[in-house]
Amino acid sequence: MRITMIGSGYVGLVSGACFADFGHRVICVDKDAKKIEALRKGNIPIFEPGLDELVARNVKEKRLSFSTELAPAVRDSEVLFLAVGTPARRGDGHADLTYVFQAAREVAECAENFTVIVTKSTVPVGTGDEIEKILRAAKSKAQFAVVSNPEFLREGAAIADFKRPDRIVIGTEDARAREIMVEVYRPLYLNAAPIIVTSRRTAELIKYAANAFLATKISFINEIADLCEAVGANVQEVARGIGLDNRIGSKFLHAGPGYGGSCFPKDTLALVKTAQEADSPVTIVETVISVNDSRKKSLVKRVVKAVGGSLKGKTIAVLGLTFKPNTDDMRDAPSLALVPDLQAAGAIVRAHDPEGIEQAKPMLPGIEFCETAYQAIDGADALVILTEWDAYRALDLDQVKKSLKSPVVVDLRNVYRPEEMKAKGFQYSSIGRPD
Repeated sequence: MRITMIGSGYVGLVSGACFADFGHRVICVDKDAKKIEALRKGNIPIFEPGLDELVARNVKEKRLSFSTELAPAVRDSEVLFLAVGTPARRGDGHADLTYVFQAAREVAECAENFTVIVTKSTVPVGTGDEIEKILRAAKSKAQFAVVSNPEFLREGAAIADFKRPDRIVIGTEDARAREIMVEVYRPLYLNAAPIIVTSRRTAELIKYAANAFLATKISFINEIADLCEAVGANVQEVARGIGLDNRIGSKFLHAGPGYGGSCFPKDTLALVKTAQEADSPVTIVETVISVNDSRKKSLVKRVVKAVGGSLKGKTIAVLGLTFKPNTDDMRDAPSLALVPDLQAAGAIVRAHDPEGIEQAKPMLPGIEFCETAYQAIDGADALVILTEWDAYRALDLDQVKKSLKSPVVVDLRNVYRPEEMKAKGFQYSSIGRPD
């Protein structure tokens, strides 16, 4: 099939490359001419494992191309995916749909035949209805069907998630659009991926409900971790004990510094705003947001306690800046809360991250970015592990201890075992486990 992906950011680029790999002919359109030129040269603007090879292969096979011109792409495609940004709107926290609606207006001006317009972007309930109004107001000669097809991609594992999804959600009441969307995903039949066809509004809500539930699990286990510290229990054993219950499941029960990234923070907030407007508040989700915000603000206290009560003049080595490993995404990362708080308390911060340094530099001024983890550690008064990159899971602990001024390690991801660190002579603190 002929597919146009409007927006060549994270979702648009990954989705477009994967659809091309299925055998579809895909053109990714973006107004950012520099981005399009870079993509044409094979330069991928984001870090996602395997994406550069996937894009290169499909460009070579002429199934994937990039353009700044929307009109030719619209006229030549059967399906148009809207994969533009929907950031939290300043001031009120609602999802900013400016780019979505602008794309819809431009599509209406260009389309000539029956066109399926699919919202891949995460959008609030009722967005599809607004897009339909825009299309009708344009009085285009073309016919349209507006479909919701939310993405469920984890940064760092997006290609695997796209090709082996837990489910495919298609929201439409249009029979013709449903047939076309099923054909788009037909290559996944061999993987037995279940296709769930719902109303459009239901599909829009599924995305927000899914992310809110996962965020709830994270905030829940973080509060349980605090309780474990207070009563002398082990949160990892608690998580395993409850996670083996099939009704609960083990995923997203890893205590840590709080969630971040491009989805959970803005999606939980957008869901709260939608619920408030519908006079049907989601108080659990409101609490989840509050717990997560408080979690990030409290991280500095753990470091202060570990170094003996004062950070003034102390050098702190921070390993990991991105919100999770295998991505360069800094959006709402816990580091954006912890590092400024360390600086405000008088600390000198040295940091390392395998992929996120360039993105972190404008966001975290006044710190020293190091080329290696050991460079950051050398001469520091304490080490803080903030993101669980594989490169930090097997550090040479003897070298770490020798390099630190004081053998203080604050492990905010529970990468190491307390008994091992004690045996090595470290003053070690972690999340929700006895020191």
